[in-house]
Amino acid sequence: MMKIENTSELMELVNGFRLSRIVLTAHELKIFDHLAGKSCSSADLASLINTDKRATDRLMNVLAGMGLLEKQHGLFTNSAFAEKHLVCSSPAFLGGLGHTADLWRKWDTLTQVIKKGSAVDLEDNFNERGAEWLESFIAAMHNRGVAQGKELASLLRLSGVKRTLDVGGGSGAFTFAFIEKNPAIQSIIFDLPNVIPITQKYIDRYKLSSNVSVAAGDYHTDPFGDGFDLVLMSAIIHINDPEENRLLIRKGADAINPGGQLVIMDHLMNEDRTEPFQGAVFAINMLVGTKRGDTYTMDEITGWMKEAGLIGTTILTAPSGTQYCCGFKP
Repeated sequence: MMKIENTSELMELVNGFRLSRIVLTAHELKIFDHLAGKSCSSADLASLINTDKRATDRLMNVLAGMGLLEKQHGLFTNSAFAEKHLVCSSPAFLGGLGHTADLWRKWDTLTQVIKKGSAVDLEDNFNERGAEWLESFIAAMHNRGVAQGKELASLLRLSGVKRTLDVGGGSGAFTFAFIEKNPAIQSIIFDLPNVIPITQKYIDRYKLSSNVSVAAGDYHTDPFGDGFDLVLMSAIIHINDPEENRLLIRKGADAINPGGQLVIMDHLMNEDRTEPFQGAVFAINMLVGTKRGDTYTMDEITGWMKEAGLIGTTILTAPSGTQYCCGFKP
């Protein structure tokens, strides 16, 4: 939990948006990409990216002050850190920056959202937000999911698992981690029609087309099939309202073989909804970014699982603190 105890800490927090916006603007202008492997003056870069020369110089100066750029004799280069993590073509690129920039615009509406009770000026259909938005969003989820997928795979008994279903699986990061632990697994990644072509790119990149297939659809209305030993719902229940989650979890439970398990990864809140702190913050993220989303308590989630006929509900906690709720089909 964050605890602010003096005015200096408060003002540092309140003004933190300035540095965040500087980095996001540099990313959106592709400054780090244009400087990849070379040096350039601010004036030359401004001409290249069609921006104001003085403004570009001031932006690059502060990036140098942050240690993301280096400046010598009026020429700028990427720092080693920026070259590794902020250049889009780098294998270690922080792919979530584009998504964060999109969130910035939504969070700017928070005062209106609190008055109204739900998101404002939001495209309600995820599948119609455009290719660029989808690519950035899936990249952000993949960047998070690679490490979390490995963690979850280490917590689960996957030796006897033959078929898995990854609902709303996006890039497939969790599925890929399961297969890395048990190469015999055959998996289906289920996601929206506009997401599936992006999913296929990740499958091809990881060379897992012999293990992974895709299914396009809406998880609220389209069938999952059956015969799965494990169904994963990673970071999707926070998009839905309680009744949608109740029905979704029942649908997932129906797709599982006897003895199989349903695994849910999300923010698992305590009963007063104040902890974990990041989950409380994420509830606000759902307010500004969705029509019905929220974060849910452990009792709510385990209750939905029991209603769906699952037993032996357990909470798994990874070393990172990420929690997973698992229920088994009798």
